[in-house]
Amino acid sequence: MSGAAAKGGCVAAIPVGSIERLLKPRSVAIVGASDKPGSLGASVLSNLDRQGFSGEIYLINPKREEIDGRPCLASVDALPDGVDVAVLAIPRAGVLEAVSALAGRGVRSAIIFSAGFAEGGEEGRAEQEEIARIAAAHSMVIEGPNCLGLVNFVDRIPLTFVEMPDRPLNGRPGLAIVSQSGAMAAVLGVTMLARDIGLSYSISTGNEAASGVEDYVDWLIDDPDTRVIAMIVEQFRKPQRFLAAARRARAAGKAIVLLHPGRSSAARESAATHTGALAGDYDVMRLHVGRAGVVFAETLEELGDVAEIALRCPPLAAGGTAVLGESGAFKALMLDLAESVELPLPAAVDADSPGLRAALPPFVGVSNPLDITAQGLVDPGIYTRSIEALLEDPRFSSILVGVIQTDAITCRIKLPAILAGLEDGSMSKPVIVAGLDEGAEGMAEFLPGLRAHGIPYFPTAERVLRALACLTRARDRNVAADTAAPVRLNGLSALRGIVPEYRCKALLAPAGIPFPTGELATTLKDAERIAERIGWPVVLKAQAADLPHKSDAGGVVVGLGDADALAKGWERIHTDVSAHKPGLLLDGILVEKMGKMGVELIVGGRRDPEWGPVILAGFGGVQAELLRDVRLLPADLDHAGIIAELRRLNGAALFDGFRGGPPLDLDAAARLVGTLGRILISEEHIAEVDLNPVVIHPRGEGVIALDALIRIETGG
Repeated sequence: MSGAAAKGGCVAAIPVGSIERLLKPRSVAIVGASDKPGSLGASVLSNLDRQGFSGEIYLINPKREEIDGRPCLASVDALPDGVDVAVLAIPRAGVLEAVSALAGRGVRSAIIFSAGFAEGGEEGRAEQEEIARIAAAHSMVIEGPNCLGLVNFVDRIPLTFVEMPDRPLNGRPGLAIVSQSGAMAAVLGVTMLARDIGLSYSISTGNEAASGVEDYVDWLIDDPDTRVIAMIVEQFRKPQRFLAAARRARAAGKAIVLLHPGRSSAARESAATHTGALAGDYDVMRLHVGRAGVVFAETLEELGDVAEIALRCPPLAAGGTAVLGESGAFKALMLDLAESVELPLPAAVDADSPGLRAALPPFVGVSNPLDITAQGLVDPGIYTRSIEALLEDPRFSSILVGVIQTDAITCRIKLPAILAGLEDGSMSKPVIVAGLDEGAEGMAEFLPGLRAHGIPYFPTAERVLRALACLTRARDRNVAADTAAPVRLNGLSALRGIVPEYRCKALLAPAGIPFPTGELATTLKDAERIAERIGWPVVLKAQAADLPHKSDAGGVVVGLGDADALAKGWERIHTDVSAHKPGLLLDGILVEKMGKMGVELIVGGRRDPEWGPVILAGFGGVQAELLRDVRLLPADLDHAGIIAELRRLNGAALFDGFRGGPPLDLDAAARLVGTLGRILISEEHIAEVDLNPVVIHPRGEGVIALDALIRIETGG
């Protein structure tokens, strides 16, 4: 089991100075030092020596007096006061005692490699909790357990048993890796170094007993050597701290790119309402983290691709992607893929592209993607002219140049002309070169020149489009918040658990949620009086806190047009509900005016205990349960943002009238969603609200919620 599977990390923020002593130590102790090749202690020492660590190194091994001429201390107790970091290269059995001794000697931080703690069972979990307690009591930073350690590439300090290449940053903009998985941190690090990406730090957090990814991200945001942070996280243990850090990174102009395994894992037990079942934990996390400015990657390869573009290139401005290629079939393939990954490729024609038109021969038409045919072989300058024209066109925020490489001779014809279009160094948008024939020889000699100009090279154009789609989604994500006043519900504080429908409607209607006219009846005579007052036909609904899903129990009867039908419906409800749930005592039966038919929506909200409130909205009925045509929205999203999200539903054509149907009142639906969001934000004890169905009527006629359910956390 991975380190991220272990629960219960630390909660409080770690002081920046403490993190700095771990990442930039001036003294290192190796507990479990050894000269045995392949041992953890020997590997750490070898790494430090190989990369020329100039600080003090203390070796601890009770069975040795010296290792390779260095003296060994018999125990931790022999350390001088205030060592910056101790690396524990020992079995789990000795870790707890060692951590306690290190705390007693005032050691500021520790790295624990060994596994078998919270991920290994109750005994290991108890030991990990004791490690966390010791760390908190002595203001220690502990990385791990069950981690691979860290590498500081800026100062050439490798505190890991993995042999990483010695690639100092040397003043280049740096990529920092923060990963709960040590193996994946090492894999990503090797991958990025192979692309000549400058790494600033690689940090493996493991089980996160006494420090977590949030602590390291917080520190890296202020690190002048780090421009981009690439993360591999399976579980955020301190979600609100991470969201705050992500927003701070966005404000500082630093990109965070995240790979988060777990999309398909079983979510925690679904909540009582339909909305809770549809809005899983992964989706809630992704909504909040994405809105805080984090760029999501779907695969390890994509994580590296997105991070490289974010590091080498300018940020994406407004606009779409321009694709320059040499094949009509390639053009068609790019159009297909761009549509599937939702990457905008702005259209271009001769009439609206004078610069590009002037760059091309008459027989090559302006388009996007642009097919320059094989003209580049006889007129290489077509690359230079076309790239310069695309750089000046404000419709395009990025440029992909797809090159058929073939061989070294062909590359020597094309690549100098491509570079010539970029030599002034004034690129304000990403330009990325991709080979179409992966494995062709000849590109290697041009990679240094491309990278010197801030131009990434990828072996396939498909990877470029997918990475640009990730960055574009992050750029276009709506972060505008609703600034309207909070919406409070009178009488909510006295309620607990599941609130029956009639009470929900009494709470929500004054806040602006529209419901059918109705009233609770406790006798048949009351029901007849209510029906006469509100008008026939009516609907009857059984009401009890222990009957949240009334239809399943036969607790709903519709279309009652007179007193006789009402009496039969009244009797039927009592009979069916009694058979379904013997002994259930109803609060009464809700009598409501039966409204006109319309298109069904589902609108609901839930408060995730870690991430906070979200709203789910979409088409109801079968489309919600089977097709899942719903969108998950931030509870504080503004009106324009809500409308934009609803227009991304698969059935959004219904809003504008479909196959002769009338346009629907999208504006009213968005107002209802916004009101529910403000209620959920304002009333912290509401765990869930479900309005299902909500009927949306033709434009100008509004919406109406037919049902309502609220779940209030105990103690609210």
